[in-house]
Amino acid sequence: MKKLKSSLVNMLLSLTLIASIMAGTLAFVYQITKDPIRQTSIKTINDAVKEVVPAFDNDPSKEAYKLEVEGSTDSLIFYPAKKDGELVGTAVSTFTDRGFAGHFTVMVGFLPDGTIYNTKVLSHKETPGLGAKMSEAKFHDQFNGKNPEKITMKVKKDGGDIDAITAATISSRAYCDALARAYLAYTKHDTDDGESGATKGGKHE
Repeated sequence: MKKLKSSLVNMLLSLTLIASIMAGTLAFVYQITKDPIRQTSIKTINDAVKEVVPAFDNDPSKEAYKLEVEGSTDSLIFYPAKKDGELVGTAVSTFTDRGFAGHFTVMVGFLPDGTIYNTKVLSHKETPGLGAKMSEAKFHDQFNGKNPEKITMKVKKDGGDIDAITAATISSRAYCDALARAYLAYTKHDTDDGESGATKGGKHE
């Protein structure tokens, strides 16, 4: 067999062939994994919704909707939870960029009057043993039963009503920021049953 001459053209042909094979392989892997990944993501969200709102009998994920954050291109996702057709709570997937390690996300559940029912960290990169403690009940349970309208959603070091995590004030401030963002959005939309959201205002600036 005649050996191909080493040339720029041959090199380009070889690289093109390799790139095509790799692209095809990646496309195949994506196709067979995208559905399991999507299902896992949906389950994670649904499990979080169940933790932050009262018992419901609808499928909040199928009735979910997005609202843009004021002054930003980012959006928050709202999951309305209903029992016998009546709204019992709304879970909001919110975020903050003020964490010690930057961005993290939180699911917060509001009762129809705006009171926080429960919260759950969805994802974060905060320091283990410090900021990561925001996932522990000792920290996040203090928000339960509180209406951001009636408290100052800041850590006590900043004149607010929230106990910060020891040695993790930045993470604690960021958590408050995420919840305040969710509440602000919640007060600015009408629920799908035509009733207004929680009363605007409050001291969560």
